[in-house]
Amino acid sequence: MAEFDGHPYYSCINCRNPVALRFDLLSKSFHGKTGPAYFFSRAMNITVGRKEERKLITGAYTVADIYCSNCGEVLGWKYIRAYEIKQKFKEGRFIIERAKIVKEY
Repeated sequence: MAEFDGHPYYSCINCRNPVALRFDLLSKSFHGKTGPAYFFSRAMNITVGRKEERKLITGAYTVADIYCSNCGEVLGWKYIRAYEIKQKFKEGRFIIERAKIVKEY
């Protein structure tokens, strides 16, 4: 596995494909479809699905599911558009389900 200059990173739990760097982690206190989720500023080695409107706990959003580019596992979603001004900071950022990733060192 790549070391990313000694920085820890997160990998897909199925295939160990690196999907996010530790220093891109913004928050550990988000909730996904299956439980706890992390909020990242960037993600890598992912495929972004089609856009859809989704009503979430904090409001209405346009989102797109994200998939591991190696094995196709659904990892979470990307916020495309937030309709409430207080939630605009989420646009372009990613939710990755905690159960779908593993931390690598």
